[in-house]
Amino acid sequence: MPPRGSLLDFAATNRKPGRFPIGTAETLGGGMDHVTQLLVVDDDPVSLAVIAEFLRDADCALTCAADGIEAWERLDAEPARFDALILDRLMPRLDGIALTRRVVSDPRFEDLPIIMQTAANGAEDVAAGLAAGVWHYLAKPYAAQALRRALTAALEDRHNRQELRRLRAQTAITRVPLYEGRLRFRDIEQARALAAQLGNLSPRPFQVSMGLAELMINAVEHGNLAIGYQRKGELLEQGGWLEEIERRLEDPTLGGRWAEVKLTREPHCLRFAVRDEGAGFDWVPYLELNGERAFDIHGRGIAMARRLAFDRLDYQGSGNLVLATVSVAPPTRGQA
Repeated sequence: MPPRGSLLDFAATNRKPGRFPIGTAETLGGGMDHVTQLLVVDDDPVSLAVIAEFLRDADCALTCAADGIEAWERLDAEPARFDALILDRLMPRLDGIALTRRVVSDPRFEDLPIIMQTAANGAEDVAAGLAAGVWHYLAKPYAAQALRRALTAALEDRHNRQELRRLRAQTAITRVPLYEGRLRFRDIEQARALAAQLGNLSPRPFQVSMGLAELMINAVEHGNLAIGYQRKGELLEQGGWLEEIERRLEDPTLGGRWAEVKLTREPHCLRFAVRDEGAGFDWVPYLELNGERAFDIHGRGIAMARRLAFDRLDYQGSGNLVLATVSVAPPTRGQA
């Protein structure tokens, strides 16, 4: 059992194939020999030992810190080392919310997903974590399977962030004076590529790219391909989400649908309209992340996009049209 206040490394190796996709190329976008590096922060040594045991047969190396100050010192010293951060909410010196704010505000950690362990799962508690930048929650006490599900989702989140960053770096869309345009997309890959390009037009390219990707992928999977919330959760649990998307894209009816994103540039803002050809959905519950759904492995994207990426987000009608607004500085004299 790790003594209180120390930093210890736990190695969890010899993952059995097919049991848990942590550390795989599919999850991290790296080589198959990559060992997932986790920073685990908790002032309770028993909790640290439990997490180490839960991940014993996964390809992970765990570095443990007893509080937020100790964790920040480790992050600051090695900013590129860790693939995910697991932290407790209530800790001495620097608690989980304060540490999350510090991490999220530092550009070095834009790709670092955060999993928060908490016994406080009320609406206000979840809202505080969401506002700070927490994407993934674990409700204490939790089982090994819940930890593994959350970690897999967090690592997929990291992969998506890195992919959007790569696509943004490749785009040339900012070299043209794009003031209005309508672009169609059909699948996940096209949605991500367009989100990365359009995000580069905004003053907050990372956040806006992430937010647009959430809205546009939602238009493909939930809208055009009619994959509901419960079904997506089942597919993520079973590891068949992308396969199901590909199967439905081959369907003569569903696969013929297109989604579109329309950009309009105004003097003080960018407006994005994302529309799909689906039947719509009950979008109201997804604008905020409630206590119960916060602990699911998906379903937080719209709420996060609304809070962190856009100045305004409005769904219309049945839910197959969403309008997102990003404020920009007015053009200076002489600008086109």
